[in-house]
Amino acid sequence: MNYIASSTDIPLPFEAALFLRIVLATFCGVLVGYERSRRFKGAGVRTHSMVACTAAVLMIISKYGFTDLEAGGAFLVEGVRGADPSRIAAQIVSGVSFLGVGIIYRDSRNTTKGLTTAAGIWAVSGIGMAVGAGLYLIGLASTIFILLLQYFTHRFTIGGDQYSDEALEITFVDDPAVQDLIRKKLEEWGTVNLDTRIRRDKEGLIRAEIKLKTKGIMTADKVAAFALEHPEIRAIHFGE
Repeated sequence: MNYIASSTDIPLPFEAALFLRIVLATFCGVLVGYERSRRFKGAGVRTHSMVACTAAVLMIISKYGFTDLEAGGAFLVEGVRGADPSRIAAQIVSGVSFLGVGIIYRDSRNTTKGLTTAAGIWAVSGIGMAVGAGLYLIGLASTIFILLLQYFTHRFTIGGDQYSDEALEITFVDDPAVQDLIRKKLEEWGTVNLDTRIRRDKEGLIRAEIKLKTKGIMTADKVAAFALEHPEIRAIHFGE
């Protein structure tokens, strides 16, 4: 298939209208990025706004960047565009995923972090594509919906989101009764034991390193008070 230039150009006022789409998409990205930055996440206003802006630019290119091309074979077919308008748009969806590689990570407790922020970047790319395609209502409504979703899921946690990851290091005398006492106290505080490593030190004391899921009932003050009530516990550390 051969492609030849057409005499038809995009009018300047229409190009200005396309630029307004880019501005609107960027603004939507700023809103989502601001919500992330308030929670001190790795990707904030700059990252989200750049992703939304670029997605809008690429979407506009995908739709309107090939209007000077016409498809032709043995005969010139007027009005038929010489490029697939979905080609670039399809690559945005997969191409933006590389940003998540630098955001999703595992911390020292082997807990996955950054999933929501990476998903937010993927979401603003979709917002940018919607606005770039001229679907203003979809772009704006999606932005508001994502912000509300972020707000309510942080304010009203459900399921596993109610728990936070914590670490407990405790040294105590080698006595099954003390072990049972600690276990019952952790259950009373509503914790979920993820992993426990136990070793004996040179003095014959037991040292346990426990990774926990907590609901906030277990606090540093309560842990310290519990240790003071039981002299069998020689040392205790809760948190980072």
